Amino acid sequence: MQIFPILLIFFGESLSIYSEVIAAKNLENFAPVLIKMSVLIAIAGIFLIAGYMLGVKYLGSIWIVGVVSIASIVIMEPLINYIIFHQLPSKGALTGLILGILGLLSAVFLK
Repeated sequence: MQIFPILLIFFGESLSIYSEVIAAKNLENFAPVLIKMSVLIAIAGIFLIAGYMLGVKYLGSIWIVGVVSIASIVIMEPLINYIIFHQLPSKGALTGLILGILGLLSAVFLK
């Protein structure tokens, strides 16, 4: 059951980042994109809140939940940015990605 809150947080952060990046890319259609992405980010928020609630229950620590959330952002932000904007990350962003993955693994598996 420990994987379920991790997945909720991961997908919630991913949906949130996706909606932000799509909105940033589609400035010319401001109002329709704002409305669509607001609905999507609301769904992401539900995933995140449920993930935090279940994460504290099943992972036993708010700190692990926080690390999962931050690591999800560090991992998914560069990936989504590349997929949507076709820009490669800088050396610093790539280093952050690697450290984020290592941090996630250590928080989940080292108790």
